Amino acid sequence: MIAWDDERGTTAVEFAIVSPVFIALLIGILYLCLCLFLIGSLHYAVEEGARCASVRTTVCKDATTTVAYAQSRYFGPSSPTFTYAAGACGNSVSGSINYVAQLG
Repeated sequence: MIAWDDERGTTAVEFAIVSPVFIALLIGILYLCLCLFLIGSLHYAVEEGARCASVRTTVCKDATTTVAYAQSRYFGPSSPTFTYAAGACGNSVSGSINYVAQLG
């Protein structure tokens, strides 16, 4: 006979209710950290590319070497697209990346 005050197994039921939410939150935090790392790394590479084009003219002689230098400063899982433009008052390097998070 089953008694109504028997509490065996309640911990397992509570864990089954809470664990999907906790695991989804954990995976979401990991994806957010990865995205923030990608943004920070891309920002660093663009800054270093523009600085190299402006200051280190022996290393970054033209658009090709400047883009290659910016790509060497990027530390992410996929390869971004960098563009270089020389302006009247400075050099400009921009970068863009597409990242797809597959959830299944």
